[in-house]
Amino acid sequence: MLLKPPDPSEAITPVPPKKRRITRRRFLFGGLGLAALTGAGTGGYSYFEAKSRLVVTRYNVVSPRWTSGQGLSITVIADLHAGGPNMGIERIRNIVDVANNLKSDLVVLLGDYFATHRFVDPVVPHAAWAAQLKRLRAPFGVWAILGNHDWWYDIEGVRKALADVDIPVLENQAVPLGEEGNRFWLAGLGDQIAHRVGHGEFRGEDDLPGTLARVRTDDPIILLVHEPDIFPKVPDSVALTLAGHTHGGQLRIPLIWPWLVPSAYGARYAYGHIVEDHRPMIVSGGLGTSIVPLRLGVPPEIVQVEIRGPSLDGGGGASGTP
Repeated sequence: MLLKPPDPSEAITPVPPKKRRITRRRFLFGGLGLAALTGAGTGGYSYFEAKSRLVVTRYNVVSPRWTSGQGLSITVIADLHAGGPNMGIERIRNIVDVANNLKSDLVVLLGDYFATHRFVDPVVPHAAWAAQLKRLRAPFGVWAILGNHDWWYDIEGVRKALADVDIPVLENQAVPLGEEGNRFWLAGLGDQIAHRVGHGEFRGEDDLPGTLARVRTDDPIILLVHEPDIFPKVPDSVALTLAGHTHGGQLRIPLIWPWLVPSAYGARYAYGHIVEDHRPMIVSGGLGTSIVPLRLGVPPEIVQVEIRGPSLDGGGGASGTP
């Protein structure tokens, strides 16, 4: 199948990036954010939520592009950010146990494997978190992509850790999985903000047209991306896009949190099941933390997605329920 970029006349017009009056980093490290959390009596709870809560969020997605004769279950682990105080080795071990108990057909890892905030204590070495991820099991395997924190802080260390435990990394690559008649393609995109090139400016490693050009049959495609901002450019030939990065906002402080989402689109792609022009995307809230080891209103989660086609659902169009 020859895949072409989406027709500009048919594509969704991206919302222009807005100048932020406040950023998550400025808010939290300016003192206002932490003071507000503490003053409201929620500081302790947000620490507990980041450290102790774990939920499994399930989505049922009907995709018009899922032409396989059977459904597929996918476990999504995003933004692990291994490192204390909220993501120690015992916590990671528990996450892997819960993920394995879901018994999904496929496990995908969406990047940002170690914590980089200034409060990390203790440090979880790359070999330690990778050894836990090695225990993940699924019939179609465990596949990974890389995130911006991996690139910014220790890309070679992360690459080596995943290679040492035989977890393949997809960077602008696509692989066919399954047998003929029930085959699908798993595509992984390079990180979109891998290199800092100036204040608030980045250069990515992503090549969406090149990635999709590796798909050589008409079988459905599942696309793994770290940042969801690529979604307006994803053609409708992709059955499902899976993303992380945003942490669902991480600190859902009323009125303020949309400004804290690390996305040019604000809250548009912050979290959950998103459908635009019949194209579905799931954005995981992730597991770890960035900037500060706190979460509020968006607990750490493992996502399980069940995808099927309209013929298996008895309906049409892209839909889904959490």
